[in-house]
Amino acid sequence: MFFKNKILMKLKRKFQKKNQLIKGIVKKNYQGFGFLETIKSKKHYFISKKYMKKVLHGDKIYAKIIIKNNKKIAIPKKLINSFLKKFVGYIKKINNIFYIVPKNFFFNEFIEIFEKDIKFFFLKSGDWFIAKLEKHKLNKENIFQAKLIKLISKKKNIFIPWLVILNKYNLDSSEPIISKKKFVIKYKNIRSDLTKVPFITIDNKSTKDIDDAIFIKKLSKKRILLKIAIADPTSFINKKDKIDKIALQRSFTHYLPGFNVPMLPRFLSENLCSLKPFKKRPVLVCKMIILKNGSIKKNSTFFLAWIKSHAKLSYENVSNWLENKGSWNPNSKIIENQLILLNNFFHLRYSWRKEHTLIFPENKDYKFKISDSGEILNVYQESRRIAHKIVEESMIAANISAAKIFSKKKNFGIYNTHSGFDINNAKKVSHFLLQENINISYKQIITLRGYQRLYNYLISIKNYNLIKKIQKFQSLGELSYSPKPHYALGLKVYATWTSPIRKYTDIINHRFLKSIILKKNYVENKYKKLSKINEKKRKHKLAFKEVENWLYAIFLKDKKNFKKFFLIEIIDIYKLGIKGKIIENGAIVFIPKIYMRKKKYILKTKYKYDLKKKIVFKNNKIVFKIFDIIKVCILHIESNTHRIIAKIID
Repeated sequence: MFFKNKILMKLKRKFQKKNQLIKGIVKKNYQGFGFLETIKSKKHYFISKKYMKKVLHGDKIYAKIIIKNNKKIAIPKKLINSFLKKFVGYIKKINNIFYIVPKNFFFNEFIEIFEKDIKFFFLKSGDWFIAKLEKHKLNKENIFQAKLIKLISKKKNIFIPWLVILNKYNLDSSEPIISKKKFVIKYKNIRSDLTKVPFITIDNKSTKDIDDAIFIKKLSKKRILLKIAIADPTSFINKKDKIDKIALQRSFTHYLPGFNVPMLPRFLSENLCSLKPFKKRPVLVCKMIILKNGSIKKNSTFFLAWIKSHAKLSYENVSNWLENKGSWNPNSKIIENQLILLNNFFHLRYSWRKEHTLIFPENKDYKFKISDSGEILNVYQESRRIAHKIVEESMIAANISAAKIFSKKKNFGIYNTHSGFDINNAKKVSHFLLQENINISYKQIITLRGYQRLYNYLISIKNYNLIKKIQKFQSLGELSYSPKPHYALGLKVYATWTSPIRKYTDIINHRFLKSIILKKNYVENKYKKLSKINEKKRKHKLAFKEVENWLYAIFLKDKKNFKKFFLIEIIDIYKLGIKGKIIENGAIVFIPKIYMRKKKYILKTKYKYDLKKKIVFKNNKIVFKIFDIIKVCILHIESNTHRIIAKIID
């Protein structure tokens, strides 16, 4: 009869509910406390600083929920799995105990190291390692403890920022190691001999992996002949070779500030494949006819050839000569004529693309000047000059030609795509634009033509701030085996093949092009490769940003920078503070809420935020808005995250 007693059953359920553990993920706040976010309902329960010492950000745990001072609080009870597994960190010795501190924004915990690792690696504070978390405080051991797996760098190595971040994202930090066997060049007999044609290359003075050469000829008043010759690594590398597998695994040459890690061994990328001056090299050539109005005549052709570059020119010298600056001159009338014709070609193509496609305003580009010993000498703003634009227009034309050929065949080629806005973001953009007195429906925005017209209109009225605002709603670019539009370029199809020394997707597209030239079938193991390449691309972008932030932290750590004022452009607004970019050098700074005060807005009333419009109000007046220019000074630089903390100066 007790089993059917309603009161007892109710008490039993209440007792079970009281003692029930809830599953969730730990979210750490930078101030030391945290929250448990439940997996199903996404509810949040407060975790005090005391209990946060038992868990790590991202841990999946079981927790008990109690009520204290009318507030539901989570007490961590059992670990399901830890977010921190394999990680990079630096060694810290405190009171004769060695710890490793993870290199991660959310982790500042000191994790003890196994005794045997201390003796084996002869540890010193400041050394960097890859480690694996072996013990957790929520388990029986009641301790965070890690096993050292691999030494990344000793403390005194000047290349620590690059090596640490590359290892953090599991990216290679040195060139591929492979024996310098005698490579046999394929398709020798079917290559056209263009060695006497005056191809030229235009690159940075320091560039060694030269992958494109250009030749131009005026055929008549209405037609220009353009030949783009691209280095041909697939003439040395077969699909099943070890080096091909390594190239796929790497996917890209990783270009970081002052440091690069090649996709191919340097004896290939900087020697056998590189289009060095006066060296006979195998290439894949695109032959195009440019018409008087700047359009590309239909049916561009591709073929295999031999070339000898007749000159290695630099962007700086070519730009200076075309802009009537400096003392440099081409060493022959032939080279001089090539540069004049290329300049004319650029203006034709640029005008045509401006009218028929989409050309965005150029962003400010900042470059680190780094010595051979790794010392940061300066950060300077680099503008893209006429020589850069000539090469860019040439490569875009060649890539458009390849995409058009691919799109005529089924399941052929890898395309660079950009989908503009998805439907939800298009609706937000349409509503946002309406408030700016621009009436355009989301249905128009999601079409290539509508997207193009919108941006061309904003560019024509020079509303660059509005362009920056709505660009935050855009989708990211993707790689696809299906021909899809590239909204950001305003093109129906686009496929790159002009950087096969540096990009594995371009190697694949070379093989597609060669199958057309040789009239052979080519089958590609599609989706597995593409997912790997997309993942590498994502990791490389993250690595680049982190290395850049670290280098800025080093560059600005000098005491003199804490005594001067900087102008910054606000690039984002959060409830916790403002993110901005220093106009002088491009460094990103963060202004916490407590340092946002202006003298005329002292603590009488709180700030109010419109996070959609990125505006901060005080007493119903706009105090800050995105893209405002404000004056700040640097307060400190966080040692682990390299975040630059600043405060506003009136």
